[in-house]
Amino acid sequence: MADKIYPITHAKVGNQDGFRLPRAFSKDYPHLANASGYIEVISENTFLVRLETENVDEADEVESIMMSLFLDFLMKDAMHNPSELVAYTQEMSDEIDDLLADVVID
Repeated sequence: MADKIYPITHAKVGNQDGFRLPRAFSKDYPHLANASGYIEVISENTFLVRLETENVDEADEVESIMMSLFLDFLMKDAMHNPSELVAYTQEMSDEIDDLLADVVID
């Protein structure tokens, strides 16, 4: 990975102080864009940022995308066909519990 230098500027975030990163940083490192972490002060004008990122493997990402697409489809169908919606009942819940009683999840 090539070393890149990104300029930062002061940013007021609500009643907190922060730093604004350029858009290029988020484009180059999208997996870090929403990460949180810690700042370690090294000297008067130098600090080290340590970010905690989750290691999401590609299969989980594909599953997440597919689930999102499926839920979007369901929402669109519900909005276009509201008369076909039925209330979720205790009987339905009990039936599902019975169906899944012997299912073992890894």
